[in-house]
Amino acid sequence: MPAQVIKIIGARQHNLKNLKVEIPRERLVVITGLSGSGKSSLAFDTLYAEGQRRYVESLSAYARQFLDQMEKPDVDFIEGLSPAIAIEQRSAGANPRSTIATTTEIYDYLRVLFSSVGQPHDPATGRPLQRQTPQQIVDRILAYPAETKIIILAPLIEAESGGFRDVIEKLRREGFVRARIDDEIIELGRPEPIRLKKTEKHTIEAVVDRLIIREGVRVRLADSVDTALKWGGNKLIVLRSDGGEQWSGERFSTNYATSDSNFSLGELSPKHFSFNSHLGACPACHGLGTQLVVDPELVIPEPEKSIAAGAITPWRRGPKRMQAYYRKLQGALVKHFQVNEDAPFADLPESFKNALYFGTGETPIEINFSANGRKEKLAKPFEGIVPQMQRLYAETESEFTRNRIRSFMTREPCQICGGARLRPEILAVTIRDQSNRELNIHQFTKLTIDAAADFVSRIALTPQQRQIAAEVVREIESRLQFLLEVGLGYLTLDRESGTLSGGEAQRIRLATQIGSGLAGVLYVLDEPSIGLHHRDNARLLGTLGRLRDLGNSVIVVEHDEETIRAADHIIDLGPGAGPRGGEIVAQGSIDDILGARNSATADYLSGRAKIQVPRQRIEPRAQNGSGWLTVVSASENNLKSVTASFPLGCFTCVTGVSGSGKSTLVDDILRRALFRQFYNSKERPGAFRNLRGVEQIDKAIVIDQSAIGRTPRSNPVTYTGAFTPIRELFAQLPAARVRGYDAGRFSFNVKGGRCENCEGGGLIKIEMHFLPDVYVECEVCHGRRYNRETLEITYKGKNIADVLDMSVDEAARFFRNVPSVSDKLNALLDVGLGYLRLGQAATTLSGGEAQRVKLATELAKKATGRTFYILDEPTTGLHFADIEKLLQVLMKLRDAGNTLVVIEHNLEMIKCADWVIDLGPEGGEGGGAIIGAGPPEKIAEIPESYTGKFLRSLLR
Repeated sequence: MPAQVIKIIGARQHNLKNLKVEIPRERLVVITGLSGSGKSSLAFDTLYAEGQRRYVESLSAYARQFLDQMEKPDVDFIEGLSPAIAIEQRSAGANPRSTIATTTEIYDYLRVLFSSVGQPHDPATGRPLQRQTPQQIVDRILAYPAETKIIILAPLIEAESGGFRDVIEKLRREGFVRARIDDEIIELGRPEPIRLKKTEKHTIEAVVDRLIIREGVRVRLADSVDTALKWGGNKLIVLRSDGGEQWSGERFSTNYATSDSNFSLGELSPKHFSFNSHLGACPACHGLGTQLVVDPELVIPEPEKSIAAGAITPWRRGPKRMQAYYRKLQGALVKHFQVNEDAPFADLPESFKNALYFGTGETPIEINFSANGRKEKLAKPFEGIVPQMQRLYAETESEFTRNRIRSFMTREPCQICGGARLRPEILAVTIRDQSNRELNIHQFTKLTIDAAADFVSRIALTPQQRQIAAEVVREIESRLQFLLEVGLGYLTLDRESGTLSGGEAQRIRLATQIGSGLAGVLYVLDEPSIGLHHRDNARLLGTLGRLRDLGNSVIVVEHDEETIRAADHIIDLGPGAGPRGGEIVAQGSIDDILGARNSATADYLSGRAKIQVPRQRIEPRAQNGSGWLTVVSASENNLKSVTASFPLGCFTCVTGVSGSGKSTLVDDILRRALFRQFYNSKERPGAFRNLRGVEQIDKAIVIDQSAIGRTPRSNPVTYTGAFTPIRELFAQLPAARVRGYDAGRFSFNVKGGRCENCEGGGLIKIEMHFLPDVYVECEVCHGRRYNRETLEITYKGKNIADVLDMSVDEAARFFRNVPSVSDKLNALLDVGLGYLRLGQAATTLSGGEAQRVKLATELAKKATGRTFYILDEPTTGLHFADIEKLLQVLMKLRDAGNTLVVIEHNLEMIKCADWVIDLGPEGGEGGGAIIGAGPPEKIAEIPESYTGKFLRSLLR
């Protein structure tokens, strides 16, 4: 009988303090606690790592080399483990070919469905294509009136230029007696040679048989039809006599075709519907759906500049000779169109702008230039900057030139397939539902998951088609249903995986796991409620319950109150973070937790502690004056031409159910428009008419949860800028000055002061091939990063390596008399990161910790009061107590006169905002409208607002 619990003894991974714990199997277990208290260390770095490691070690050495192996956790004993699957909050990668439909395998089943029961059409006329079997063709011919004379032809060449002597010679060699050439039947064995003009188009058809329709000809006719189809590439023509001299022709094909068109389509396979296969991919964009095109807005990024001052950016770059030529060309254009080259480009006539961008057509431009000491004139049409750069990009073999032009390009939908990725003939294959709505495979993937599930449930199939496709339809339906159950009905199936939030990507993987139907597995999840509105929480909890009821152990790292209360068993870690955490402060049922006295979680769940509603909110100025940043007529994705006003100097939350348009409004439109305004960003903003009030801010900053560095060399002290004054302080010490050391000597990234054996890393990577790579302490510097001479320089008895090993708490006390250092360290303390070590590798920080390091960096800067901050769900990974600290930091930034716009679902954060913009009412097509805007109290009074409904109880 398998163990009923997972028993862990002596877990010391990261900050865990020799934990001993028993976790019930086949239950929904929530691990909670303050940020940095050791939740991920227990769930992912101990339980999952050991479960995965044991499973991989059971495989052969050959199989192991293809799998990522995790490090053995620092733990004495674990019993009762199952094979483990981690469903984390990481993005699904940036491959543009990866979509929701492909990652869930729905697209694979769609390809089978469309290739087996889809109805092909002529892409030019839209007429349905039919195909016949050889047997059906014979039956059709035998249905002609008795004694009808027929000639069976195999089409070989159809309206093509050439002499085709080889084709005629091959027919003669293969025993054909006659051929129809350009509508005339010719004997192939005649003495005079058959000569065709190479410059003219010809049609050649082999005469396979001539016969009369009467009893007993079926066998001969069937043989002739097979021969004609073989020679004619699955096509044949039957000429039939009307009894006189007139002959009429009828086309037959075992391909998909129409009787009155030359277009035909061969046997369809699933590969024809794949944009990763040459059989189906659009030849222009190779299945990507987008092409790099020159963007006029990047060619002239500053239209307020005059062309005399260098508004045309590409003409200011390159070799001097090229710049001189472009100056002459610019002068010629100015003269021809009689414009003022000192005027701002934005004020010049549209006719001039259009000619500059796209050319003068047939109209010549006269250019003066010097050649061999003589002045000459050249008159020729101007190609236009955009087509010229596009042509050069396609023709050049120079990577330097290609990179230079690429800086003026953006990705736009492919002009051939319109972003559909597939060939026109494949996009002409459709499937119909019971209301006669026809969709091709691209149109199907453009549907939201909600709409796709509805279409599949009402798909129209004949009894024969249903027999062929029943299993495929069932697989598609079940996968769509699982995605609906985890609250993703608002996403479209063609959504690129790389654009999904961590929470969305995690829930897609969760849906895939439910669909697999596995039992006896240990699932470890990281905050699955992130990005989900409170309205959809119940469905997610139902999904987790289903996963458990299949016979799996489900362990969830979570801060959401509803999820914690729904758990079968809760483990609360603490009491603090970092070195002050790593202990179990409470565990058991929700009632056991509520009674705990040393638990911050229990304090908030029981109501003993709470985040207070602000006594006073900052009121925005009257909306008809200044003090607002307004996006006018935003209509990207599902936004319904909304005009959203953000009060400056206030803390604004943008809320709404998942898929209501929050990210589209704030990130795709507002953030991109501001980045283009301030930083000449290449990212094209979503569709909107105007951005008013931008002159009232001087910069825009996004503070997200991405890592502060990609390598272990990045750390909090370097990111915040505190390490520079620390190195300068060490360089000012008498001992350092005597030796001639400068601040660079105390950097572990440059030669001089660092240990050269590990190049300042402190660790050396050893590749183990069949085992995971191992990092071992450098045997020269023993992990200290620096050489002996550098470490001999001390300040207050501490060398530079000792300083990097200090926690922020210790360092803030140590450097309290050095304002350039202490100001930055105090900002880290303010955001609750006192437990981090100064030199802690950035790769070991959670998303929430990385975001707070960024916030601290902003907090330590000298405030301008005109900065526009954008944050996307900053409460991810944060405990109630951490949210309270985060709010204090955000209020400090706001009180300095800055503006904060936060996309958020967390009600504790929303209730503290000065202003709320609530989108909805639903997700996808049912959203995209502003339900209400105002202080939280106003939103709570709006009956249509789901956010308001949940806010009411918190604001009482």
